[in-house]
Amino acid sequence: MIFFVVSHVILVFFPGDDPTGDGPWDMRAYVIFNVVLISMSAIGAAVVLATVRPRARCLPRWTLLTPLLSGSVLLVIRGVPGMVENFLMVTGVRRGGFVGVADIPPGEFWTGIGINTYFFAGAVLLVGTTVSYARRSAESASEGSADPPR
Repeated sequence: MIFFVVSHVILVFFPGDDPTGDGPWDMRAYVIFNVVLISMSAIGAAVVLATVRPRARCLPRWTLLTPLLSGSVLLVIRGVPGMVENFLMVTGVRRGGFVGVADIPPGEFWTGIGINTYFFAGAVLLVGTTVSYARRSAESASEGSADPPR
């Protein structure tokens, strides 16, 4: 998540020739979109860190579990189709991916493979973190809710 934050901060300050890709949006929309992505990723990194910090145990379970689940869903939605696209590209079934041209330059080909793998790895790691935190926090919640014997 930190790599994602840093890469998008760089994109905001050094956007290149035409970061909007001739789309219907302007530079302001491009910057706002990236600032939203940067914020979500920075918050996500803090939430993941909080799952292993002792001070975060005093937080209600839902305050960490809600963003973990949301982030997991978003990364699965982006990562799984990306790996399907990787498979199609590498096997030659659809060399340009879902929407790309068949005669894709090697640099774009490998960049696409890398980006899709990055999001899939993020999905796997965040889902694992979410499941682990859900189990650990459920166990500690059930231990804390039992009335001690008198």
